[in-house]
Amino acid sequence: MASPDVTAPDLDLDRQMAFLVEADRLKSVVRATKLADASRHENSAEHSWHLTLYALTLADQAGPDVSIDRVIRMLILHDLVEIDAGDTPIFAQQPNTQDADERVAADRIFGLLPAPQAVAFRALWDEFEAAETPDAVFAKSLDRFQPPTLNLANGGGSWTDYAVTEDRVRSRVGPLIERGAPTLWAWLSPRIAAFFGR
Repeated sequence: MASPDVTAPDLDLDRQMAFLVEADRLKSVVRATKLADASRHENSAEHSWHLTLYALTLADQAGPDVSIDRVIRMLILHDLVEIDAGDTPIFAQQPNTQDADERVAADRIFGLLPAPQAVAFRALWDEFEAAETPDAVFAKSLDRFQPPTLNLANGGGSWTDYAVTEDRVRSRVGPLIERGAPTLWAWLSPRIAAFFGR
């Protein structure tokens, strides 16, 4: 059997490595949410990793039609667009161009990959954004569930920073959490009420 020609360029590997090096930039995107110990703000790469751990740990909260493997893949990819578009805190004013900026970022970042992977990764990102399939609905629920749990652990975090009310917290995170993970919302809701002094 002939050995592979190690001097021939592997264009797919070059593209995959370019994507992975670019993805490293997500570690520099700072989010509004602070760590549980309130020592600093988390970055978007940490957020993505933490969400995948949430999905793995809380898989028993998913509906019967949810594939946790697909949820994990969505969550590890979902915020890569923040490399270009930045993170928009959930309680901050949303720029009118946010969706368009994120789509342009998705085109560029996933476009670094070889075509089959680019198409597959972009399809997962689009599915997450649309939040219509059982997998995406659960993934979105976790994406909304994690920041409030950190805020409760760190004494208020972004709720305090943005002077948000309990009603605003509930309206921004409640419906999406409850839609895909009603038991998680049932657990979180009274804790939010207790924090805000109800």
